[in-house]
Amino acid sequence: MTWTERAAGIDRQFAAVNRRSKFDLASDVVYLDGNSLGPLPQPAQTAITIAVRDEWGKGLIRSWNSADWIGLPLRTGDRIANLIGAQPGTVIAADSTSINLYKVLHAALDLQNGRTEIVTDIDNFPTDLYIVDEVARQRGLTVRDVKRSQIWESLTPNSAVLTLTHVDYRTSEMADLQALTNAAHAVGALVIWDFAHSAGAVPLDVTAAEIDFAVGCGYKFLNGGPGAPAFLYVAPRHLGASTQPIEGWIGHANAFAFTREYEPAEGIAQFQVGTPSVLGMRALYGALEVFDGVDMRQLHAKSVAMAGLFHEYADEVLVPRGFGISSHRDAQTRGSHVALSHDDGYAIVQALIARGVIGDFRAPDVLRFGFSPLYLSFADIDRAVGILAEIMHAETWRQPQFAARQTVT
Repeated sequence: MTWTERAAGIDRQFAAVNRRSKFDLASDVVYLDGNSLGPLPQPAQTAITIAVRDEWGKGLIRSWNSADWIGLPLRTGDRIANLIGAQPGTVIAADSTSINLYKVLHAALDLQNGRTEIVTDIDNFPTDLYIVDEVARQRGLTVRDVKRSQIWESLTPNSAVLTLTHVDYRTSEMADLQALTNAAHAVGALVIWDFAHSAGAVPLDVTAAEIDFAVGCGYKFLNGGPGAPAFLYVAPRHLGASTQPIEGWIGHANAFAFTREYEPAEGIAQFQVGTPSVLGMRALYGALEVFDGVDMRQLHAKSVAMAGLFHEYADEVLVPRGFGISSHRDAQTRGSHVALSHDDGYAIVQALIARGVIGDFRAPDVLRFGFSPLYLSFADIDRAVGILAEIMHAETWRQPQFAARQTVT
C-alpha cells in the first residue's frame, strides 16, 4: 500500500469530524498554520457580513440593544466554555491574551496575601514572562522561572501562583495539566493556565481538573480571525472573591449610570474593561459554530493520527535530509502541531509557502506544522510531505528570495 492509499483510508475513518466544507480554503492550499492563525470559517464570514451590513449599517447604535452587542462577550464566553469544560458564566471573551493574563494574575495574587513567589516555566511564551515580570515588580514579589522539569521541586509554601502554558508554542510539548495543578494546590498555590495552543485542539475539562484561572486566544484553533478577542476563565469558587486591576466602565456593575465611584459587576462580567470589539467578537462567535456537534476527543484522536503519520513520513523522507524532530512523539505529551528543526528552516518554510503548503517558522531553527483536524485531511499531510521532499531534493529553497526575512516570520 502506498502512502497516498494509506492516507485515503485513514481519512475515511475520521469522516465524522471533517468540517472542511465550512471553511473558505482554496483547494490548492494545504494550510498547516492553524496553530498561528486559523482560516476563515464560513459562519464567521456570514456573521461579519450581517454585523456590518445590517447591524451597523442599518441598525446603527440601536444594535447595542437590538442585536445584543453588549452581551457578546458573555455569549461568546459561554460558547468557549463548552470547549474547555467550564460552567456557563465562568468564561468571558475580551481583550488580548496578554491583557487577560495581567488581569487574572493580579486577581489570583489578591487571594494569596503573604505569599511571595510566582513560579513559571522559563521557556514559556515570552509575553507571558513579560507580564509575570511586570506584575512581580508592581507587587514586590519574586519570580522563579525554571525548566518545566523543575517545577515540582520549585513549588513551596511561599508559592502564590503557578502560571504555565499548556502546549509549548515551539515544540508542542503538552504539560500534565492535572498533575501540575494538583502539585500547586498541594502547597496552597493557585494555578493559571494559558490555553493559546490548546483550546479548540485538545480535550479540556477545567472543572474536573479544578483549575483556578485560565486564558487563551481566539485566533488560533478557534479560528476567530486575525486579532480576535481572547478569553479568560475564573473558577466559580473564586468569582465572588476575585477582583481585577483594570477598572473600566464596561466592567462596572451599572455601566450606564456613569457614577464617579467604581463598583465591579458581579461574576465574570467584571473582567471586562472597555467597549468590546464588536466586529471581532461577531467573527469569533460565528467561528465557534463549526464546533457544534463535534466530539473533542474524536477531533483530538484525528490530530494524533495525523501527527503520527507525519512523524512516519519525516523519519523516512526528511530525517535523512538533515531534519531533526523537535516535537514529542508521545501523543500524551504533544499538542496539535509538530515541530521540525533545520539550520535553513526559514528558507525552507518560504519555499513551501510558494508551493501552497503553509506552515511557519520560529527562531532559531523551528519549522512548525499545525494539524487542525476540522479542515485538514490525511491526503493533505501526504501532499505536504511530498512537496517538502521535492523542495529538498531540487534544493529550490536555496533560491535567494526565500532567504529574505519578512517582518512577520
